Amino acid sequence: MRIWDISPKKLCRFHLLGEHTELHAIWAILTQGKKGYAKHPETRRWRGKLKALFLRHEALVREMTRRGYKHRSPLPRELATGDSKQGEYVDAYEIQIERLRNKGCGCNV
Repeated sequence: MRIWDISPKKLCRFHLLGEHTELHAIWAILTQGKKGYAKHPETRRWRGKLKALFLRHEALVREMTRRGYKHRSPLPRELATGDSKQGEYVDAYEIQIERLRNKGCGCNV
């Protein structure tokens, strides 16, 4: 489970679409009380920051649309409460960049 702290423009297709799917899972956990992965560090860092998570989703959607994907899973804006910025990290930005570089997946990092 991962929400990258890297611009969606730099993500390869696999990571862009994968993050979008995982973001929806985290959103459901936080807004609907779903249990799966509720204690995962990636989920916990978004507690109280649904607005920031919503904005990350919007950035992913913009990039997906730019690449020609059709987006059909909007998030309800009225649930986007709390902090609008994410300043907590599971892994530092530099470590995230290095992880993506090592994957050799096509991410432009």
